[in-house]
Amino acid sequence: MKFEGIYTPVITPHRDDGSIDRDAFVKIVEHLIASGVHGVISGGSTGEYYAQSMDERVEMAKFAKEVIGDRVSLTIGTVAIRLQDSILMAETAAKIGASAILVGSPPYSVPTERENALNALTIDRAADLPIMLYNYPGRMGINMGEDFLDRVARSRNFCAIKESSGDINRVHLLARDYPHIQMSCGMDDQALEFFAWGARSWVCGGSNFLPKEHGALYRACAVEGNFARGRRIMSALMPLMRVLEQGGKFIQCIKHGSEMAGFHAGPPRPPLRGLNKDDMRQLEQVVRVLKRTIAEIEAEA
Repeated sequence: MKFEGIYTPVITPHRDDGSIDRDAFVKIVEHLIASGVHGVISGGSTGEYYAQSMDERVEMAKFAKEVIGDRVSLTIGTVAIRLQDSILMAETAAKIGASAILVGSPPYSVPTERENALNALTIDRAADLPIMLYNYPGRMGINMGEDFLDRVARSRNFCAIKESSGDINRVHLLARDYPHIQMSCGMDDQALEFFAWGARSWVCGGSNFLPKEHGALYRACAVEGNFARGRRIMSALMPLMRVLEQGGKFIQCIKHGSEMAGFHAGPPRPPLRGLNKDDMRQLEQVVRVLKRTIAEIEAEA
């Protein structure tokens, strides 16, 4: 499988009581597809999988497939503390005809690279689907190092990696030493650098409410190779990237951004709480300037 383009880890809209609003989910997914995203990820951290029961995760994976059909690719997140739960999500992905699965390190347990690789290979056997690895040591506590990458290479299903470490040296390592594993940007404030080093896809939470603007950077860099324009677009995006990646309220900002775009997102589930008024105003100002600036750059092209 070739991962190319914008992949949106879709949010899970909630009602005020915390229950899942399926009608709102449909509207967001339809908007994403109409806006030209290349794939949707169900059950990512942006979708608050960690605050859902396993029944809810399975139900939302199935529902996402019903809504999307075969119009764009659907990747199902499998990250869980328990291997049995990851296997359940992998098996679900296979049963519903998903395009791929997202496999990360199990949080909290801090396995060795060998143990983590064996865990990933077990999840692989449960689905036998293309896999995008998810390296996020800030959340999982461990890095998918060279020993891990060498071990999972036994299976050809491991064909991509969403790199969210924030360490630019990891980008260099993946590009130079693991060219057979497609590198996908998972650190929004480094998107330009990822594309410069050959990444062809971007898993970006901000595309929930700014799909066209994120797509503009992808087209400029990965499709057209116009890094002069790409730098201008990235410069316009950087204030948003700082808010998202360095503000400590990633999901809250994505949800408020979706509300700003006219889609019901509702509150995040506990322990998270929605943005305060100052945070809302900051995000709204950043988005206004960003949209205007990128529209002007796109009009020139």
